[in-house]
Amino acid sequence: MAEHNPSPEYLDPAKIIKIFDALSHPVRIKILGILYENRQYISELARIIGISRPLLYIHLRKLEEAGLVKASMEISSDGKATKYYELTHFDMRLTPQMLHEISKEINLEDEKSQ
Repeated sequence: MAEHNPSPEYLDPAKIIKIFDALSHPVRIKILGILYENRQYISELARIIGISRPLLYIHLRKLEEAGLVKASMEISSDGKATKYYELTHFDMRLTPQMLHEISKEINLEDEKSQ
């Protein structure tokens, strides 16, 4: 079998774990699906999903930390600031070899202490 040599960015265990963590909740998957169609501001996104804005911020923070979404502020003509969220450009591929390489870098003793 030909070996695939993934880029070092893909082998960063902390980054991979953040991505997996971000994708581990159905609300966050729903958020990504909505943002795929169009960027949204907080109130509208909360209304579409049917959750409170504070809870939405928690989910968006996880997605931002994983690098899957980004926020931007816009000022309207009447001076009102609106925060929009949109998807970042990402292309994720996961292979057994990548998991093998990542697993070599994970120290379970560090995980147990958290």
